[in-house]
Amino acid sequence: QVQLVESGGGSVQAGGSLRLSCATSGYISNDGYMAWFRQAPGKEREAVAAIRRSGGSTVYADSVKGRFTISQDNARRTLYLQMNALKPEDSAMYYCARGQDVIDPTRANEYEYWGQGTQVTVSS
Repeated sequence: QVQLVESGGGSVQAGGSLRLSCATSGYISNDGYMAWFRQAPGKEREAVAAIRRSGGSTVYADSVKGRFTISQDNARRTLYLQMNALKPEDSAMYYCARGQDVIDPTRANEYEYWGQGTQVTVSS
């Protein structure tokens, strides 16, 4: 059984940085994607960034391009999201997700496993 546990969230001022981590356990093949999604109160869950397990190609939401970086450390079985130049509109619960047979890495319903989330709050 795959388990995902996020950490690293917190409260920062606008312009600050945070690094989110997602520790994984259980078998995760080299197929498919790992991704970060976020959901703010009253809004739909949206894709932030995704990384292909094999080859490491990445996809980013337009709103975070140039500010966020997704990466994976296979030896440590950990997914990261480095977030720089944070804005108040980045405030949300951030979720780590794993999908094996992913066609569109930005669609939440293509991911089978989810973490519990870590809260990010950015104040102006």
